[in-house]
This record gives sequence, structure tokens and C-alpha cells, in this order.
Amino acid sequence: MAESPLKIVEGSALTAQQKKDLLNRLARIEGQLRGVQKLIALAAQPSDVDAVAQQMAAARKALDRSFVQLLAGAIQTQSGNAADLDEARARAAHLAAMLDKFA
Repeated sequence: MAESPLKIVEGSALTAQQKKDLLNRLARIEGQLRGVQKLIALAAQPSDVDAVAQQMAAARKALDRSFVQLLAGAIQTQSGNAADLDEARARAAHLAAMLDKFA
């Protein structure tokens, strides 16, 4: 049974297009991870571990890129939608702290 697509809600965190782009990127990463699971299940030779490691590294890098895309989009959207310069600075500072905490 196929999952129904997620409903994208309107808000001030990210634009609908930013959300769509992130969801598409995460769907591709999900496919990569399914492939990694299959590689692990089928691993029989020592060289198979190399292939698993390479695919895991690629998935990790793709997830890191999506994290950067999330924060970059949030900075653009939230700072751009701020009521004034102080609010824009506060939003940017909050997102910079998230980058420092999670990156």
C-alpha cells in the first residue's frame, strides 16, 4: 500500500516550495537508505562492506545537505517575513544557534 503524500500546510516557517523541495530530497534519501539496508542484508564478501560504507556516506552527506537547505530556507523566509529589523535579527540568531547546536 502506497503512502498518501503529506499535506503541506501554510505558515511562516518555510514556503510551500521550500517544503516541497525538502520533502522530495528526503524521499530520495529514504530510497538511498532502503538501498543500504538491502546491501547490508546481501553482504557476503569483505568488499561488500566497502560498498555499504560508500552508500552510507552518500546518504549521510545528502542528509547534511538537506539540513543546510532547511536552515537556509528558514533564514530567508523567517527573516524576510519579520515585522522589523530586530525581529529579523532575532530569527537569524535563533537559526544560527540551531546550526551551531546541530551541525
